[in-house]
Amino acid sequence: MRAAPVSLAALLLFTSIQLTTAPAASGAPVDDDPSVPPGTESTYTPPEIDGSDPGLKMRDGATLAQPRVLDIVSIVETEGGEERREETTSSLKFALQAEVLFGKDSAKLTPQANGRISAIVAEIKKHNAQKIRVFGFTDNLGTYEHGRVLSKKRADAVHGVLSGQLDDAGITYEVRGYSEDYPIADNSSEEGRTKNRRVEVSFPTGGTN
Repeated sequence: MRAAPVSLAALLLFTSIQLTTAPAASGAPVDDDPSVPPGTESTYTPPEIDGSDPGLKMRDGATLAQPRVLDIVSIVETEGGEERREETTSSLKFALQAEVLFGKDSAKLTPQANGRISAIVAEIKKHNAQKIRVFGFTDNLGTYEHGRVLSKKRADAVHGVLSGQLDDAGITYEVRGYSEDYPIADNSSEEGRTKNRRVEVSFPTGGTN
């Protein structure tokens, strides 16, 4: 993957809400309407801070806010934005634009798609990941329900390639379609809509499976 001239590195604020991992492939119960996509929140426990510690030297009457976790996020995107890699201390996420995987308004993978998905498979094997999330997203054109069906079918198609190449009964998958929810760019322009039409594959790293 050829990185853009400028790689983005930022500190993003994550709330420490416990993630419910309910793999769709296992038949276990799944939260069908989460407030945010699973896997977007930090799994680290905020440190305990004693507000009465004299070393804090707080002024009279002042109190500490609730502790929050800051994850370091490294984002690398190809020059055209077709592929995006987002890595934190605890997870790795790949976002592939729909145009590099599918035809227009289609859930049928193109011949070139397998190579791009194979690169993700190599990363999954490298980290020995056992829980994999495959989420599909669309832009805001068309009806919400059409977007939900299409995004789920696209996620299913990518999941099919992943599970076939990994061939590991110990891996569990969570596969969802979110339609136009959770855009990563402005839907008012075609450039933004192109980025929002995507499939994301994410998994824990660093022994957090």
